[in-house]
Amino acid sequence: MSKPTSAADAAARIPDGAVVTVSSSSALGCPDLVLQAIGDRFDATGHPRNLTTIHPIAAGDMYGVKGVDHIAKDGLLTRILGGSYPSGPSSKPMPEIWKMIVEDRVAAYNVPSGILFDMTREAAARRPGVLTKVGMDTFADPIRQGCAMNKTAAQAPIVKRVEFEGDTWLHYPNIVPTVAVLRATTADDHGNLTYEHEGAYLGGLEQAICVRNHGGLVIAQVSRMTKRGSLRPHDVRVPGHLVDLVVIDPDQKQTCETLYDPAISGQIMRPWDSFALAEHGVEKVIARRAAMELSPGMTANLGFGISAMVPRILLEEGHPEAVTWVIEQGAVGGMPLTGFAFGCASNADAFVPSPQQFITFQGGGFDVSFLSFMEVDREGNVNVSKLAKKPYLTAGCGGFVDITSGARKIVFSGWFEAGAQIDLTPKGITVTTPGTFTKMVEAVEHVTFSGRRALQVGQEVLYITERCVIRLTDAGLIATEIIPGIDPARDIVAASGGRVQIAPDAITLPPSLLADAPMGWGK
Repeated sequence: MSKPTSAADAAARIPDGAVVTVSSSSALGCPDLVLQAIGDRFDATGHPRNLTTIHPIAAGDMYGVKGVDHIAKDGLLTRILGGSYPSGPSSKPMPEIWKMIVEDRVAAYNVPSGILFDMTREAAARRPGVLTKVGMDTFADPIRQGCAMNKTAAQAPIVKRVEFEGDTWLHYPNIVPTVAVLRATTADDHGNLTYEHEGAYLGGLEQAICVRNHGGLVIAQVSRMTKRGSLRPHDVRVPGHLVDLVVIDPDQKQTCETLYDPAISGQIMRPWDSFALAEHGVEKVIARRAAMELSPGMTANLGFGISAMVPRILLEEGHPEAVTWVIEQGAVGGMPLTGFAFGCASNADAFVPSPQQFITFQGGGFDVSFLSFMEVDREGNVNVSKLAKKPYLTAGCGGFVDITSGARKIVFSGWFEAGAQIDLTPKGITVTTPGTFTKMVEAVEHVTFSGRRALQVGQEVLYITERCVIRLTDAGLIATEIIPGIDPARDIVAASGGRVQIAPDAITLPPSLLADAPMGWGK
């Protein structure tokens, strides 16, 4: 078989009923041309039909890389399992895949990203599925939603509780992929793949092995071809014997809104003073307090939102390399990027394949995780994965469940109230107008993190807001540190409906957090 081919020919090789695993992380590493060709073929011929697709991390974004939206069509897509889904602001139209999900036109599941990589590995080795504690007492647990995102999915469960060796586990039976769609930078005539312009390896090797072991079809999208023998063996991440077809797209983007940045793929190192510092404001105050949980030499995981500002706090303090950052897409060290490029890092020490990164996370091989929250309830449960009124404002759980299941210490950051008018001065923060609703709710809409299980396994959990630092205790949510200027009775207890109480020995945080100048981290 001649491996170089057109996207249309590659799409034509996918049979009806196929289970297609896609390597991507939003626009990062997205094989968009191949996904477009699958959708175009269906529009023209009505085939392939009844596909199941598996996306350990989202395919596509809402900023020009359609990804999964190319195949979000009735008749083409029957079932989808995603660690995350394309997300963005409510000012943008709802993605087609979200329309299918909320209208119950596809059986849709939100499965923790690490679990989807685990399922790939177990299916590859023909073992009987994934046995794990990850996701216990969260929405992934069958005692809650069992990963189902709609009624159709709930009628076809993919996870169950089982007893093994005197303990309770979650069991995910194998879902065997028959087609893999990957993306790399360069392929040679034999199909060997290198990733020199990519910002992450993601899980392409594991996905290719799994499909090859089951006699399926592996399609790789790349930006260029070269002769066999011209690639350094150490640079080849997916060997050619695993690849059936190669599709060339010279215009593939490196990541969201980025055609190519050599610093993202580690081909150049940026000066530290070329990175923008966090803009002074209330969110920076929150990120500064989060940074106080760090000390030199730590390894820390990082999530989206306010937490993504924490590395910039250390940069401003003159310690950009004091902490090793690890993010789920695979970058280790360096400066994690924010905004459209989140999930990438510049000046990274290394790139680890996502499946191995998730093994580190699930096993707790890091010191602390910095994550964000949409809402927190009186039991300490956190929701970041579902917002029924505006579903595509959140991408789903991604790696959040894998990370929080294994973390020894978790620092959540977010706003105490939505819509409050806040006055920030060097002396304190004042709530001039109360918010429209509190983020400290009676019961979260979706349990992405279980406070009850955290207490059972002895995790240390903090929630940092613009008003206080809250700790999860057996007595509930207790504010132990107060931002200067905040009225604890009015702005915390009353504003939360009594769900957050004040510790008798609560302290006032230092005003250095509020100043428009470095706060003296590490001193």
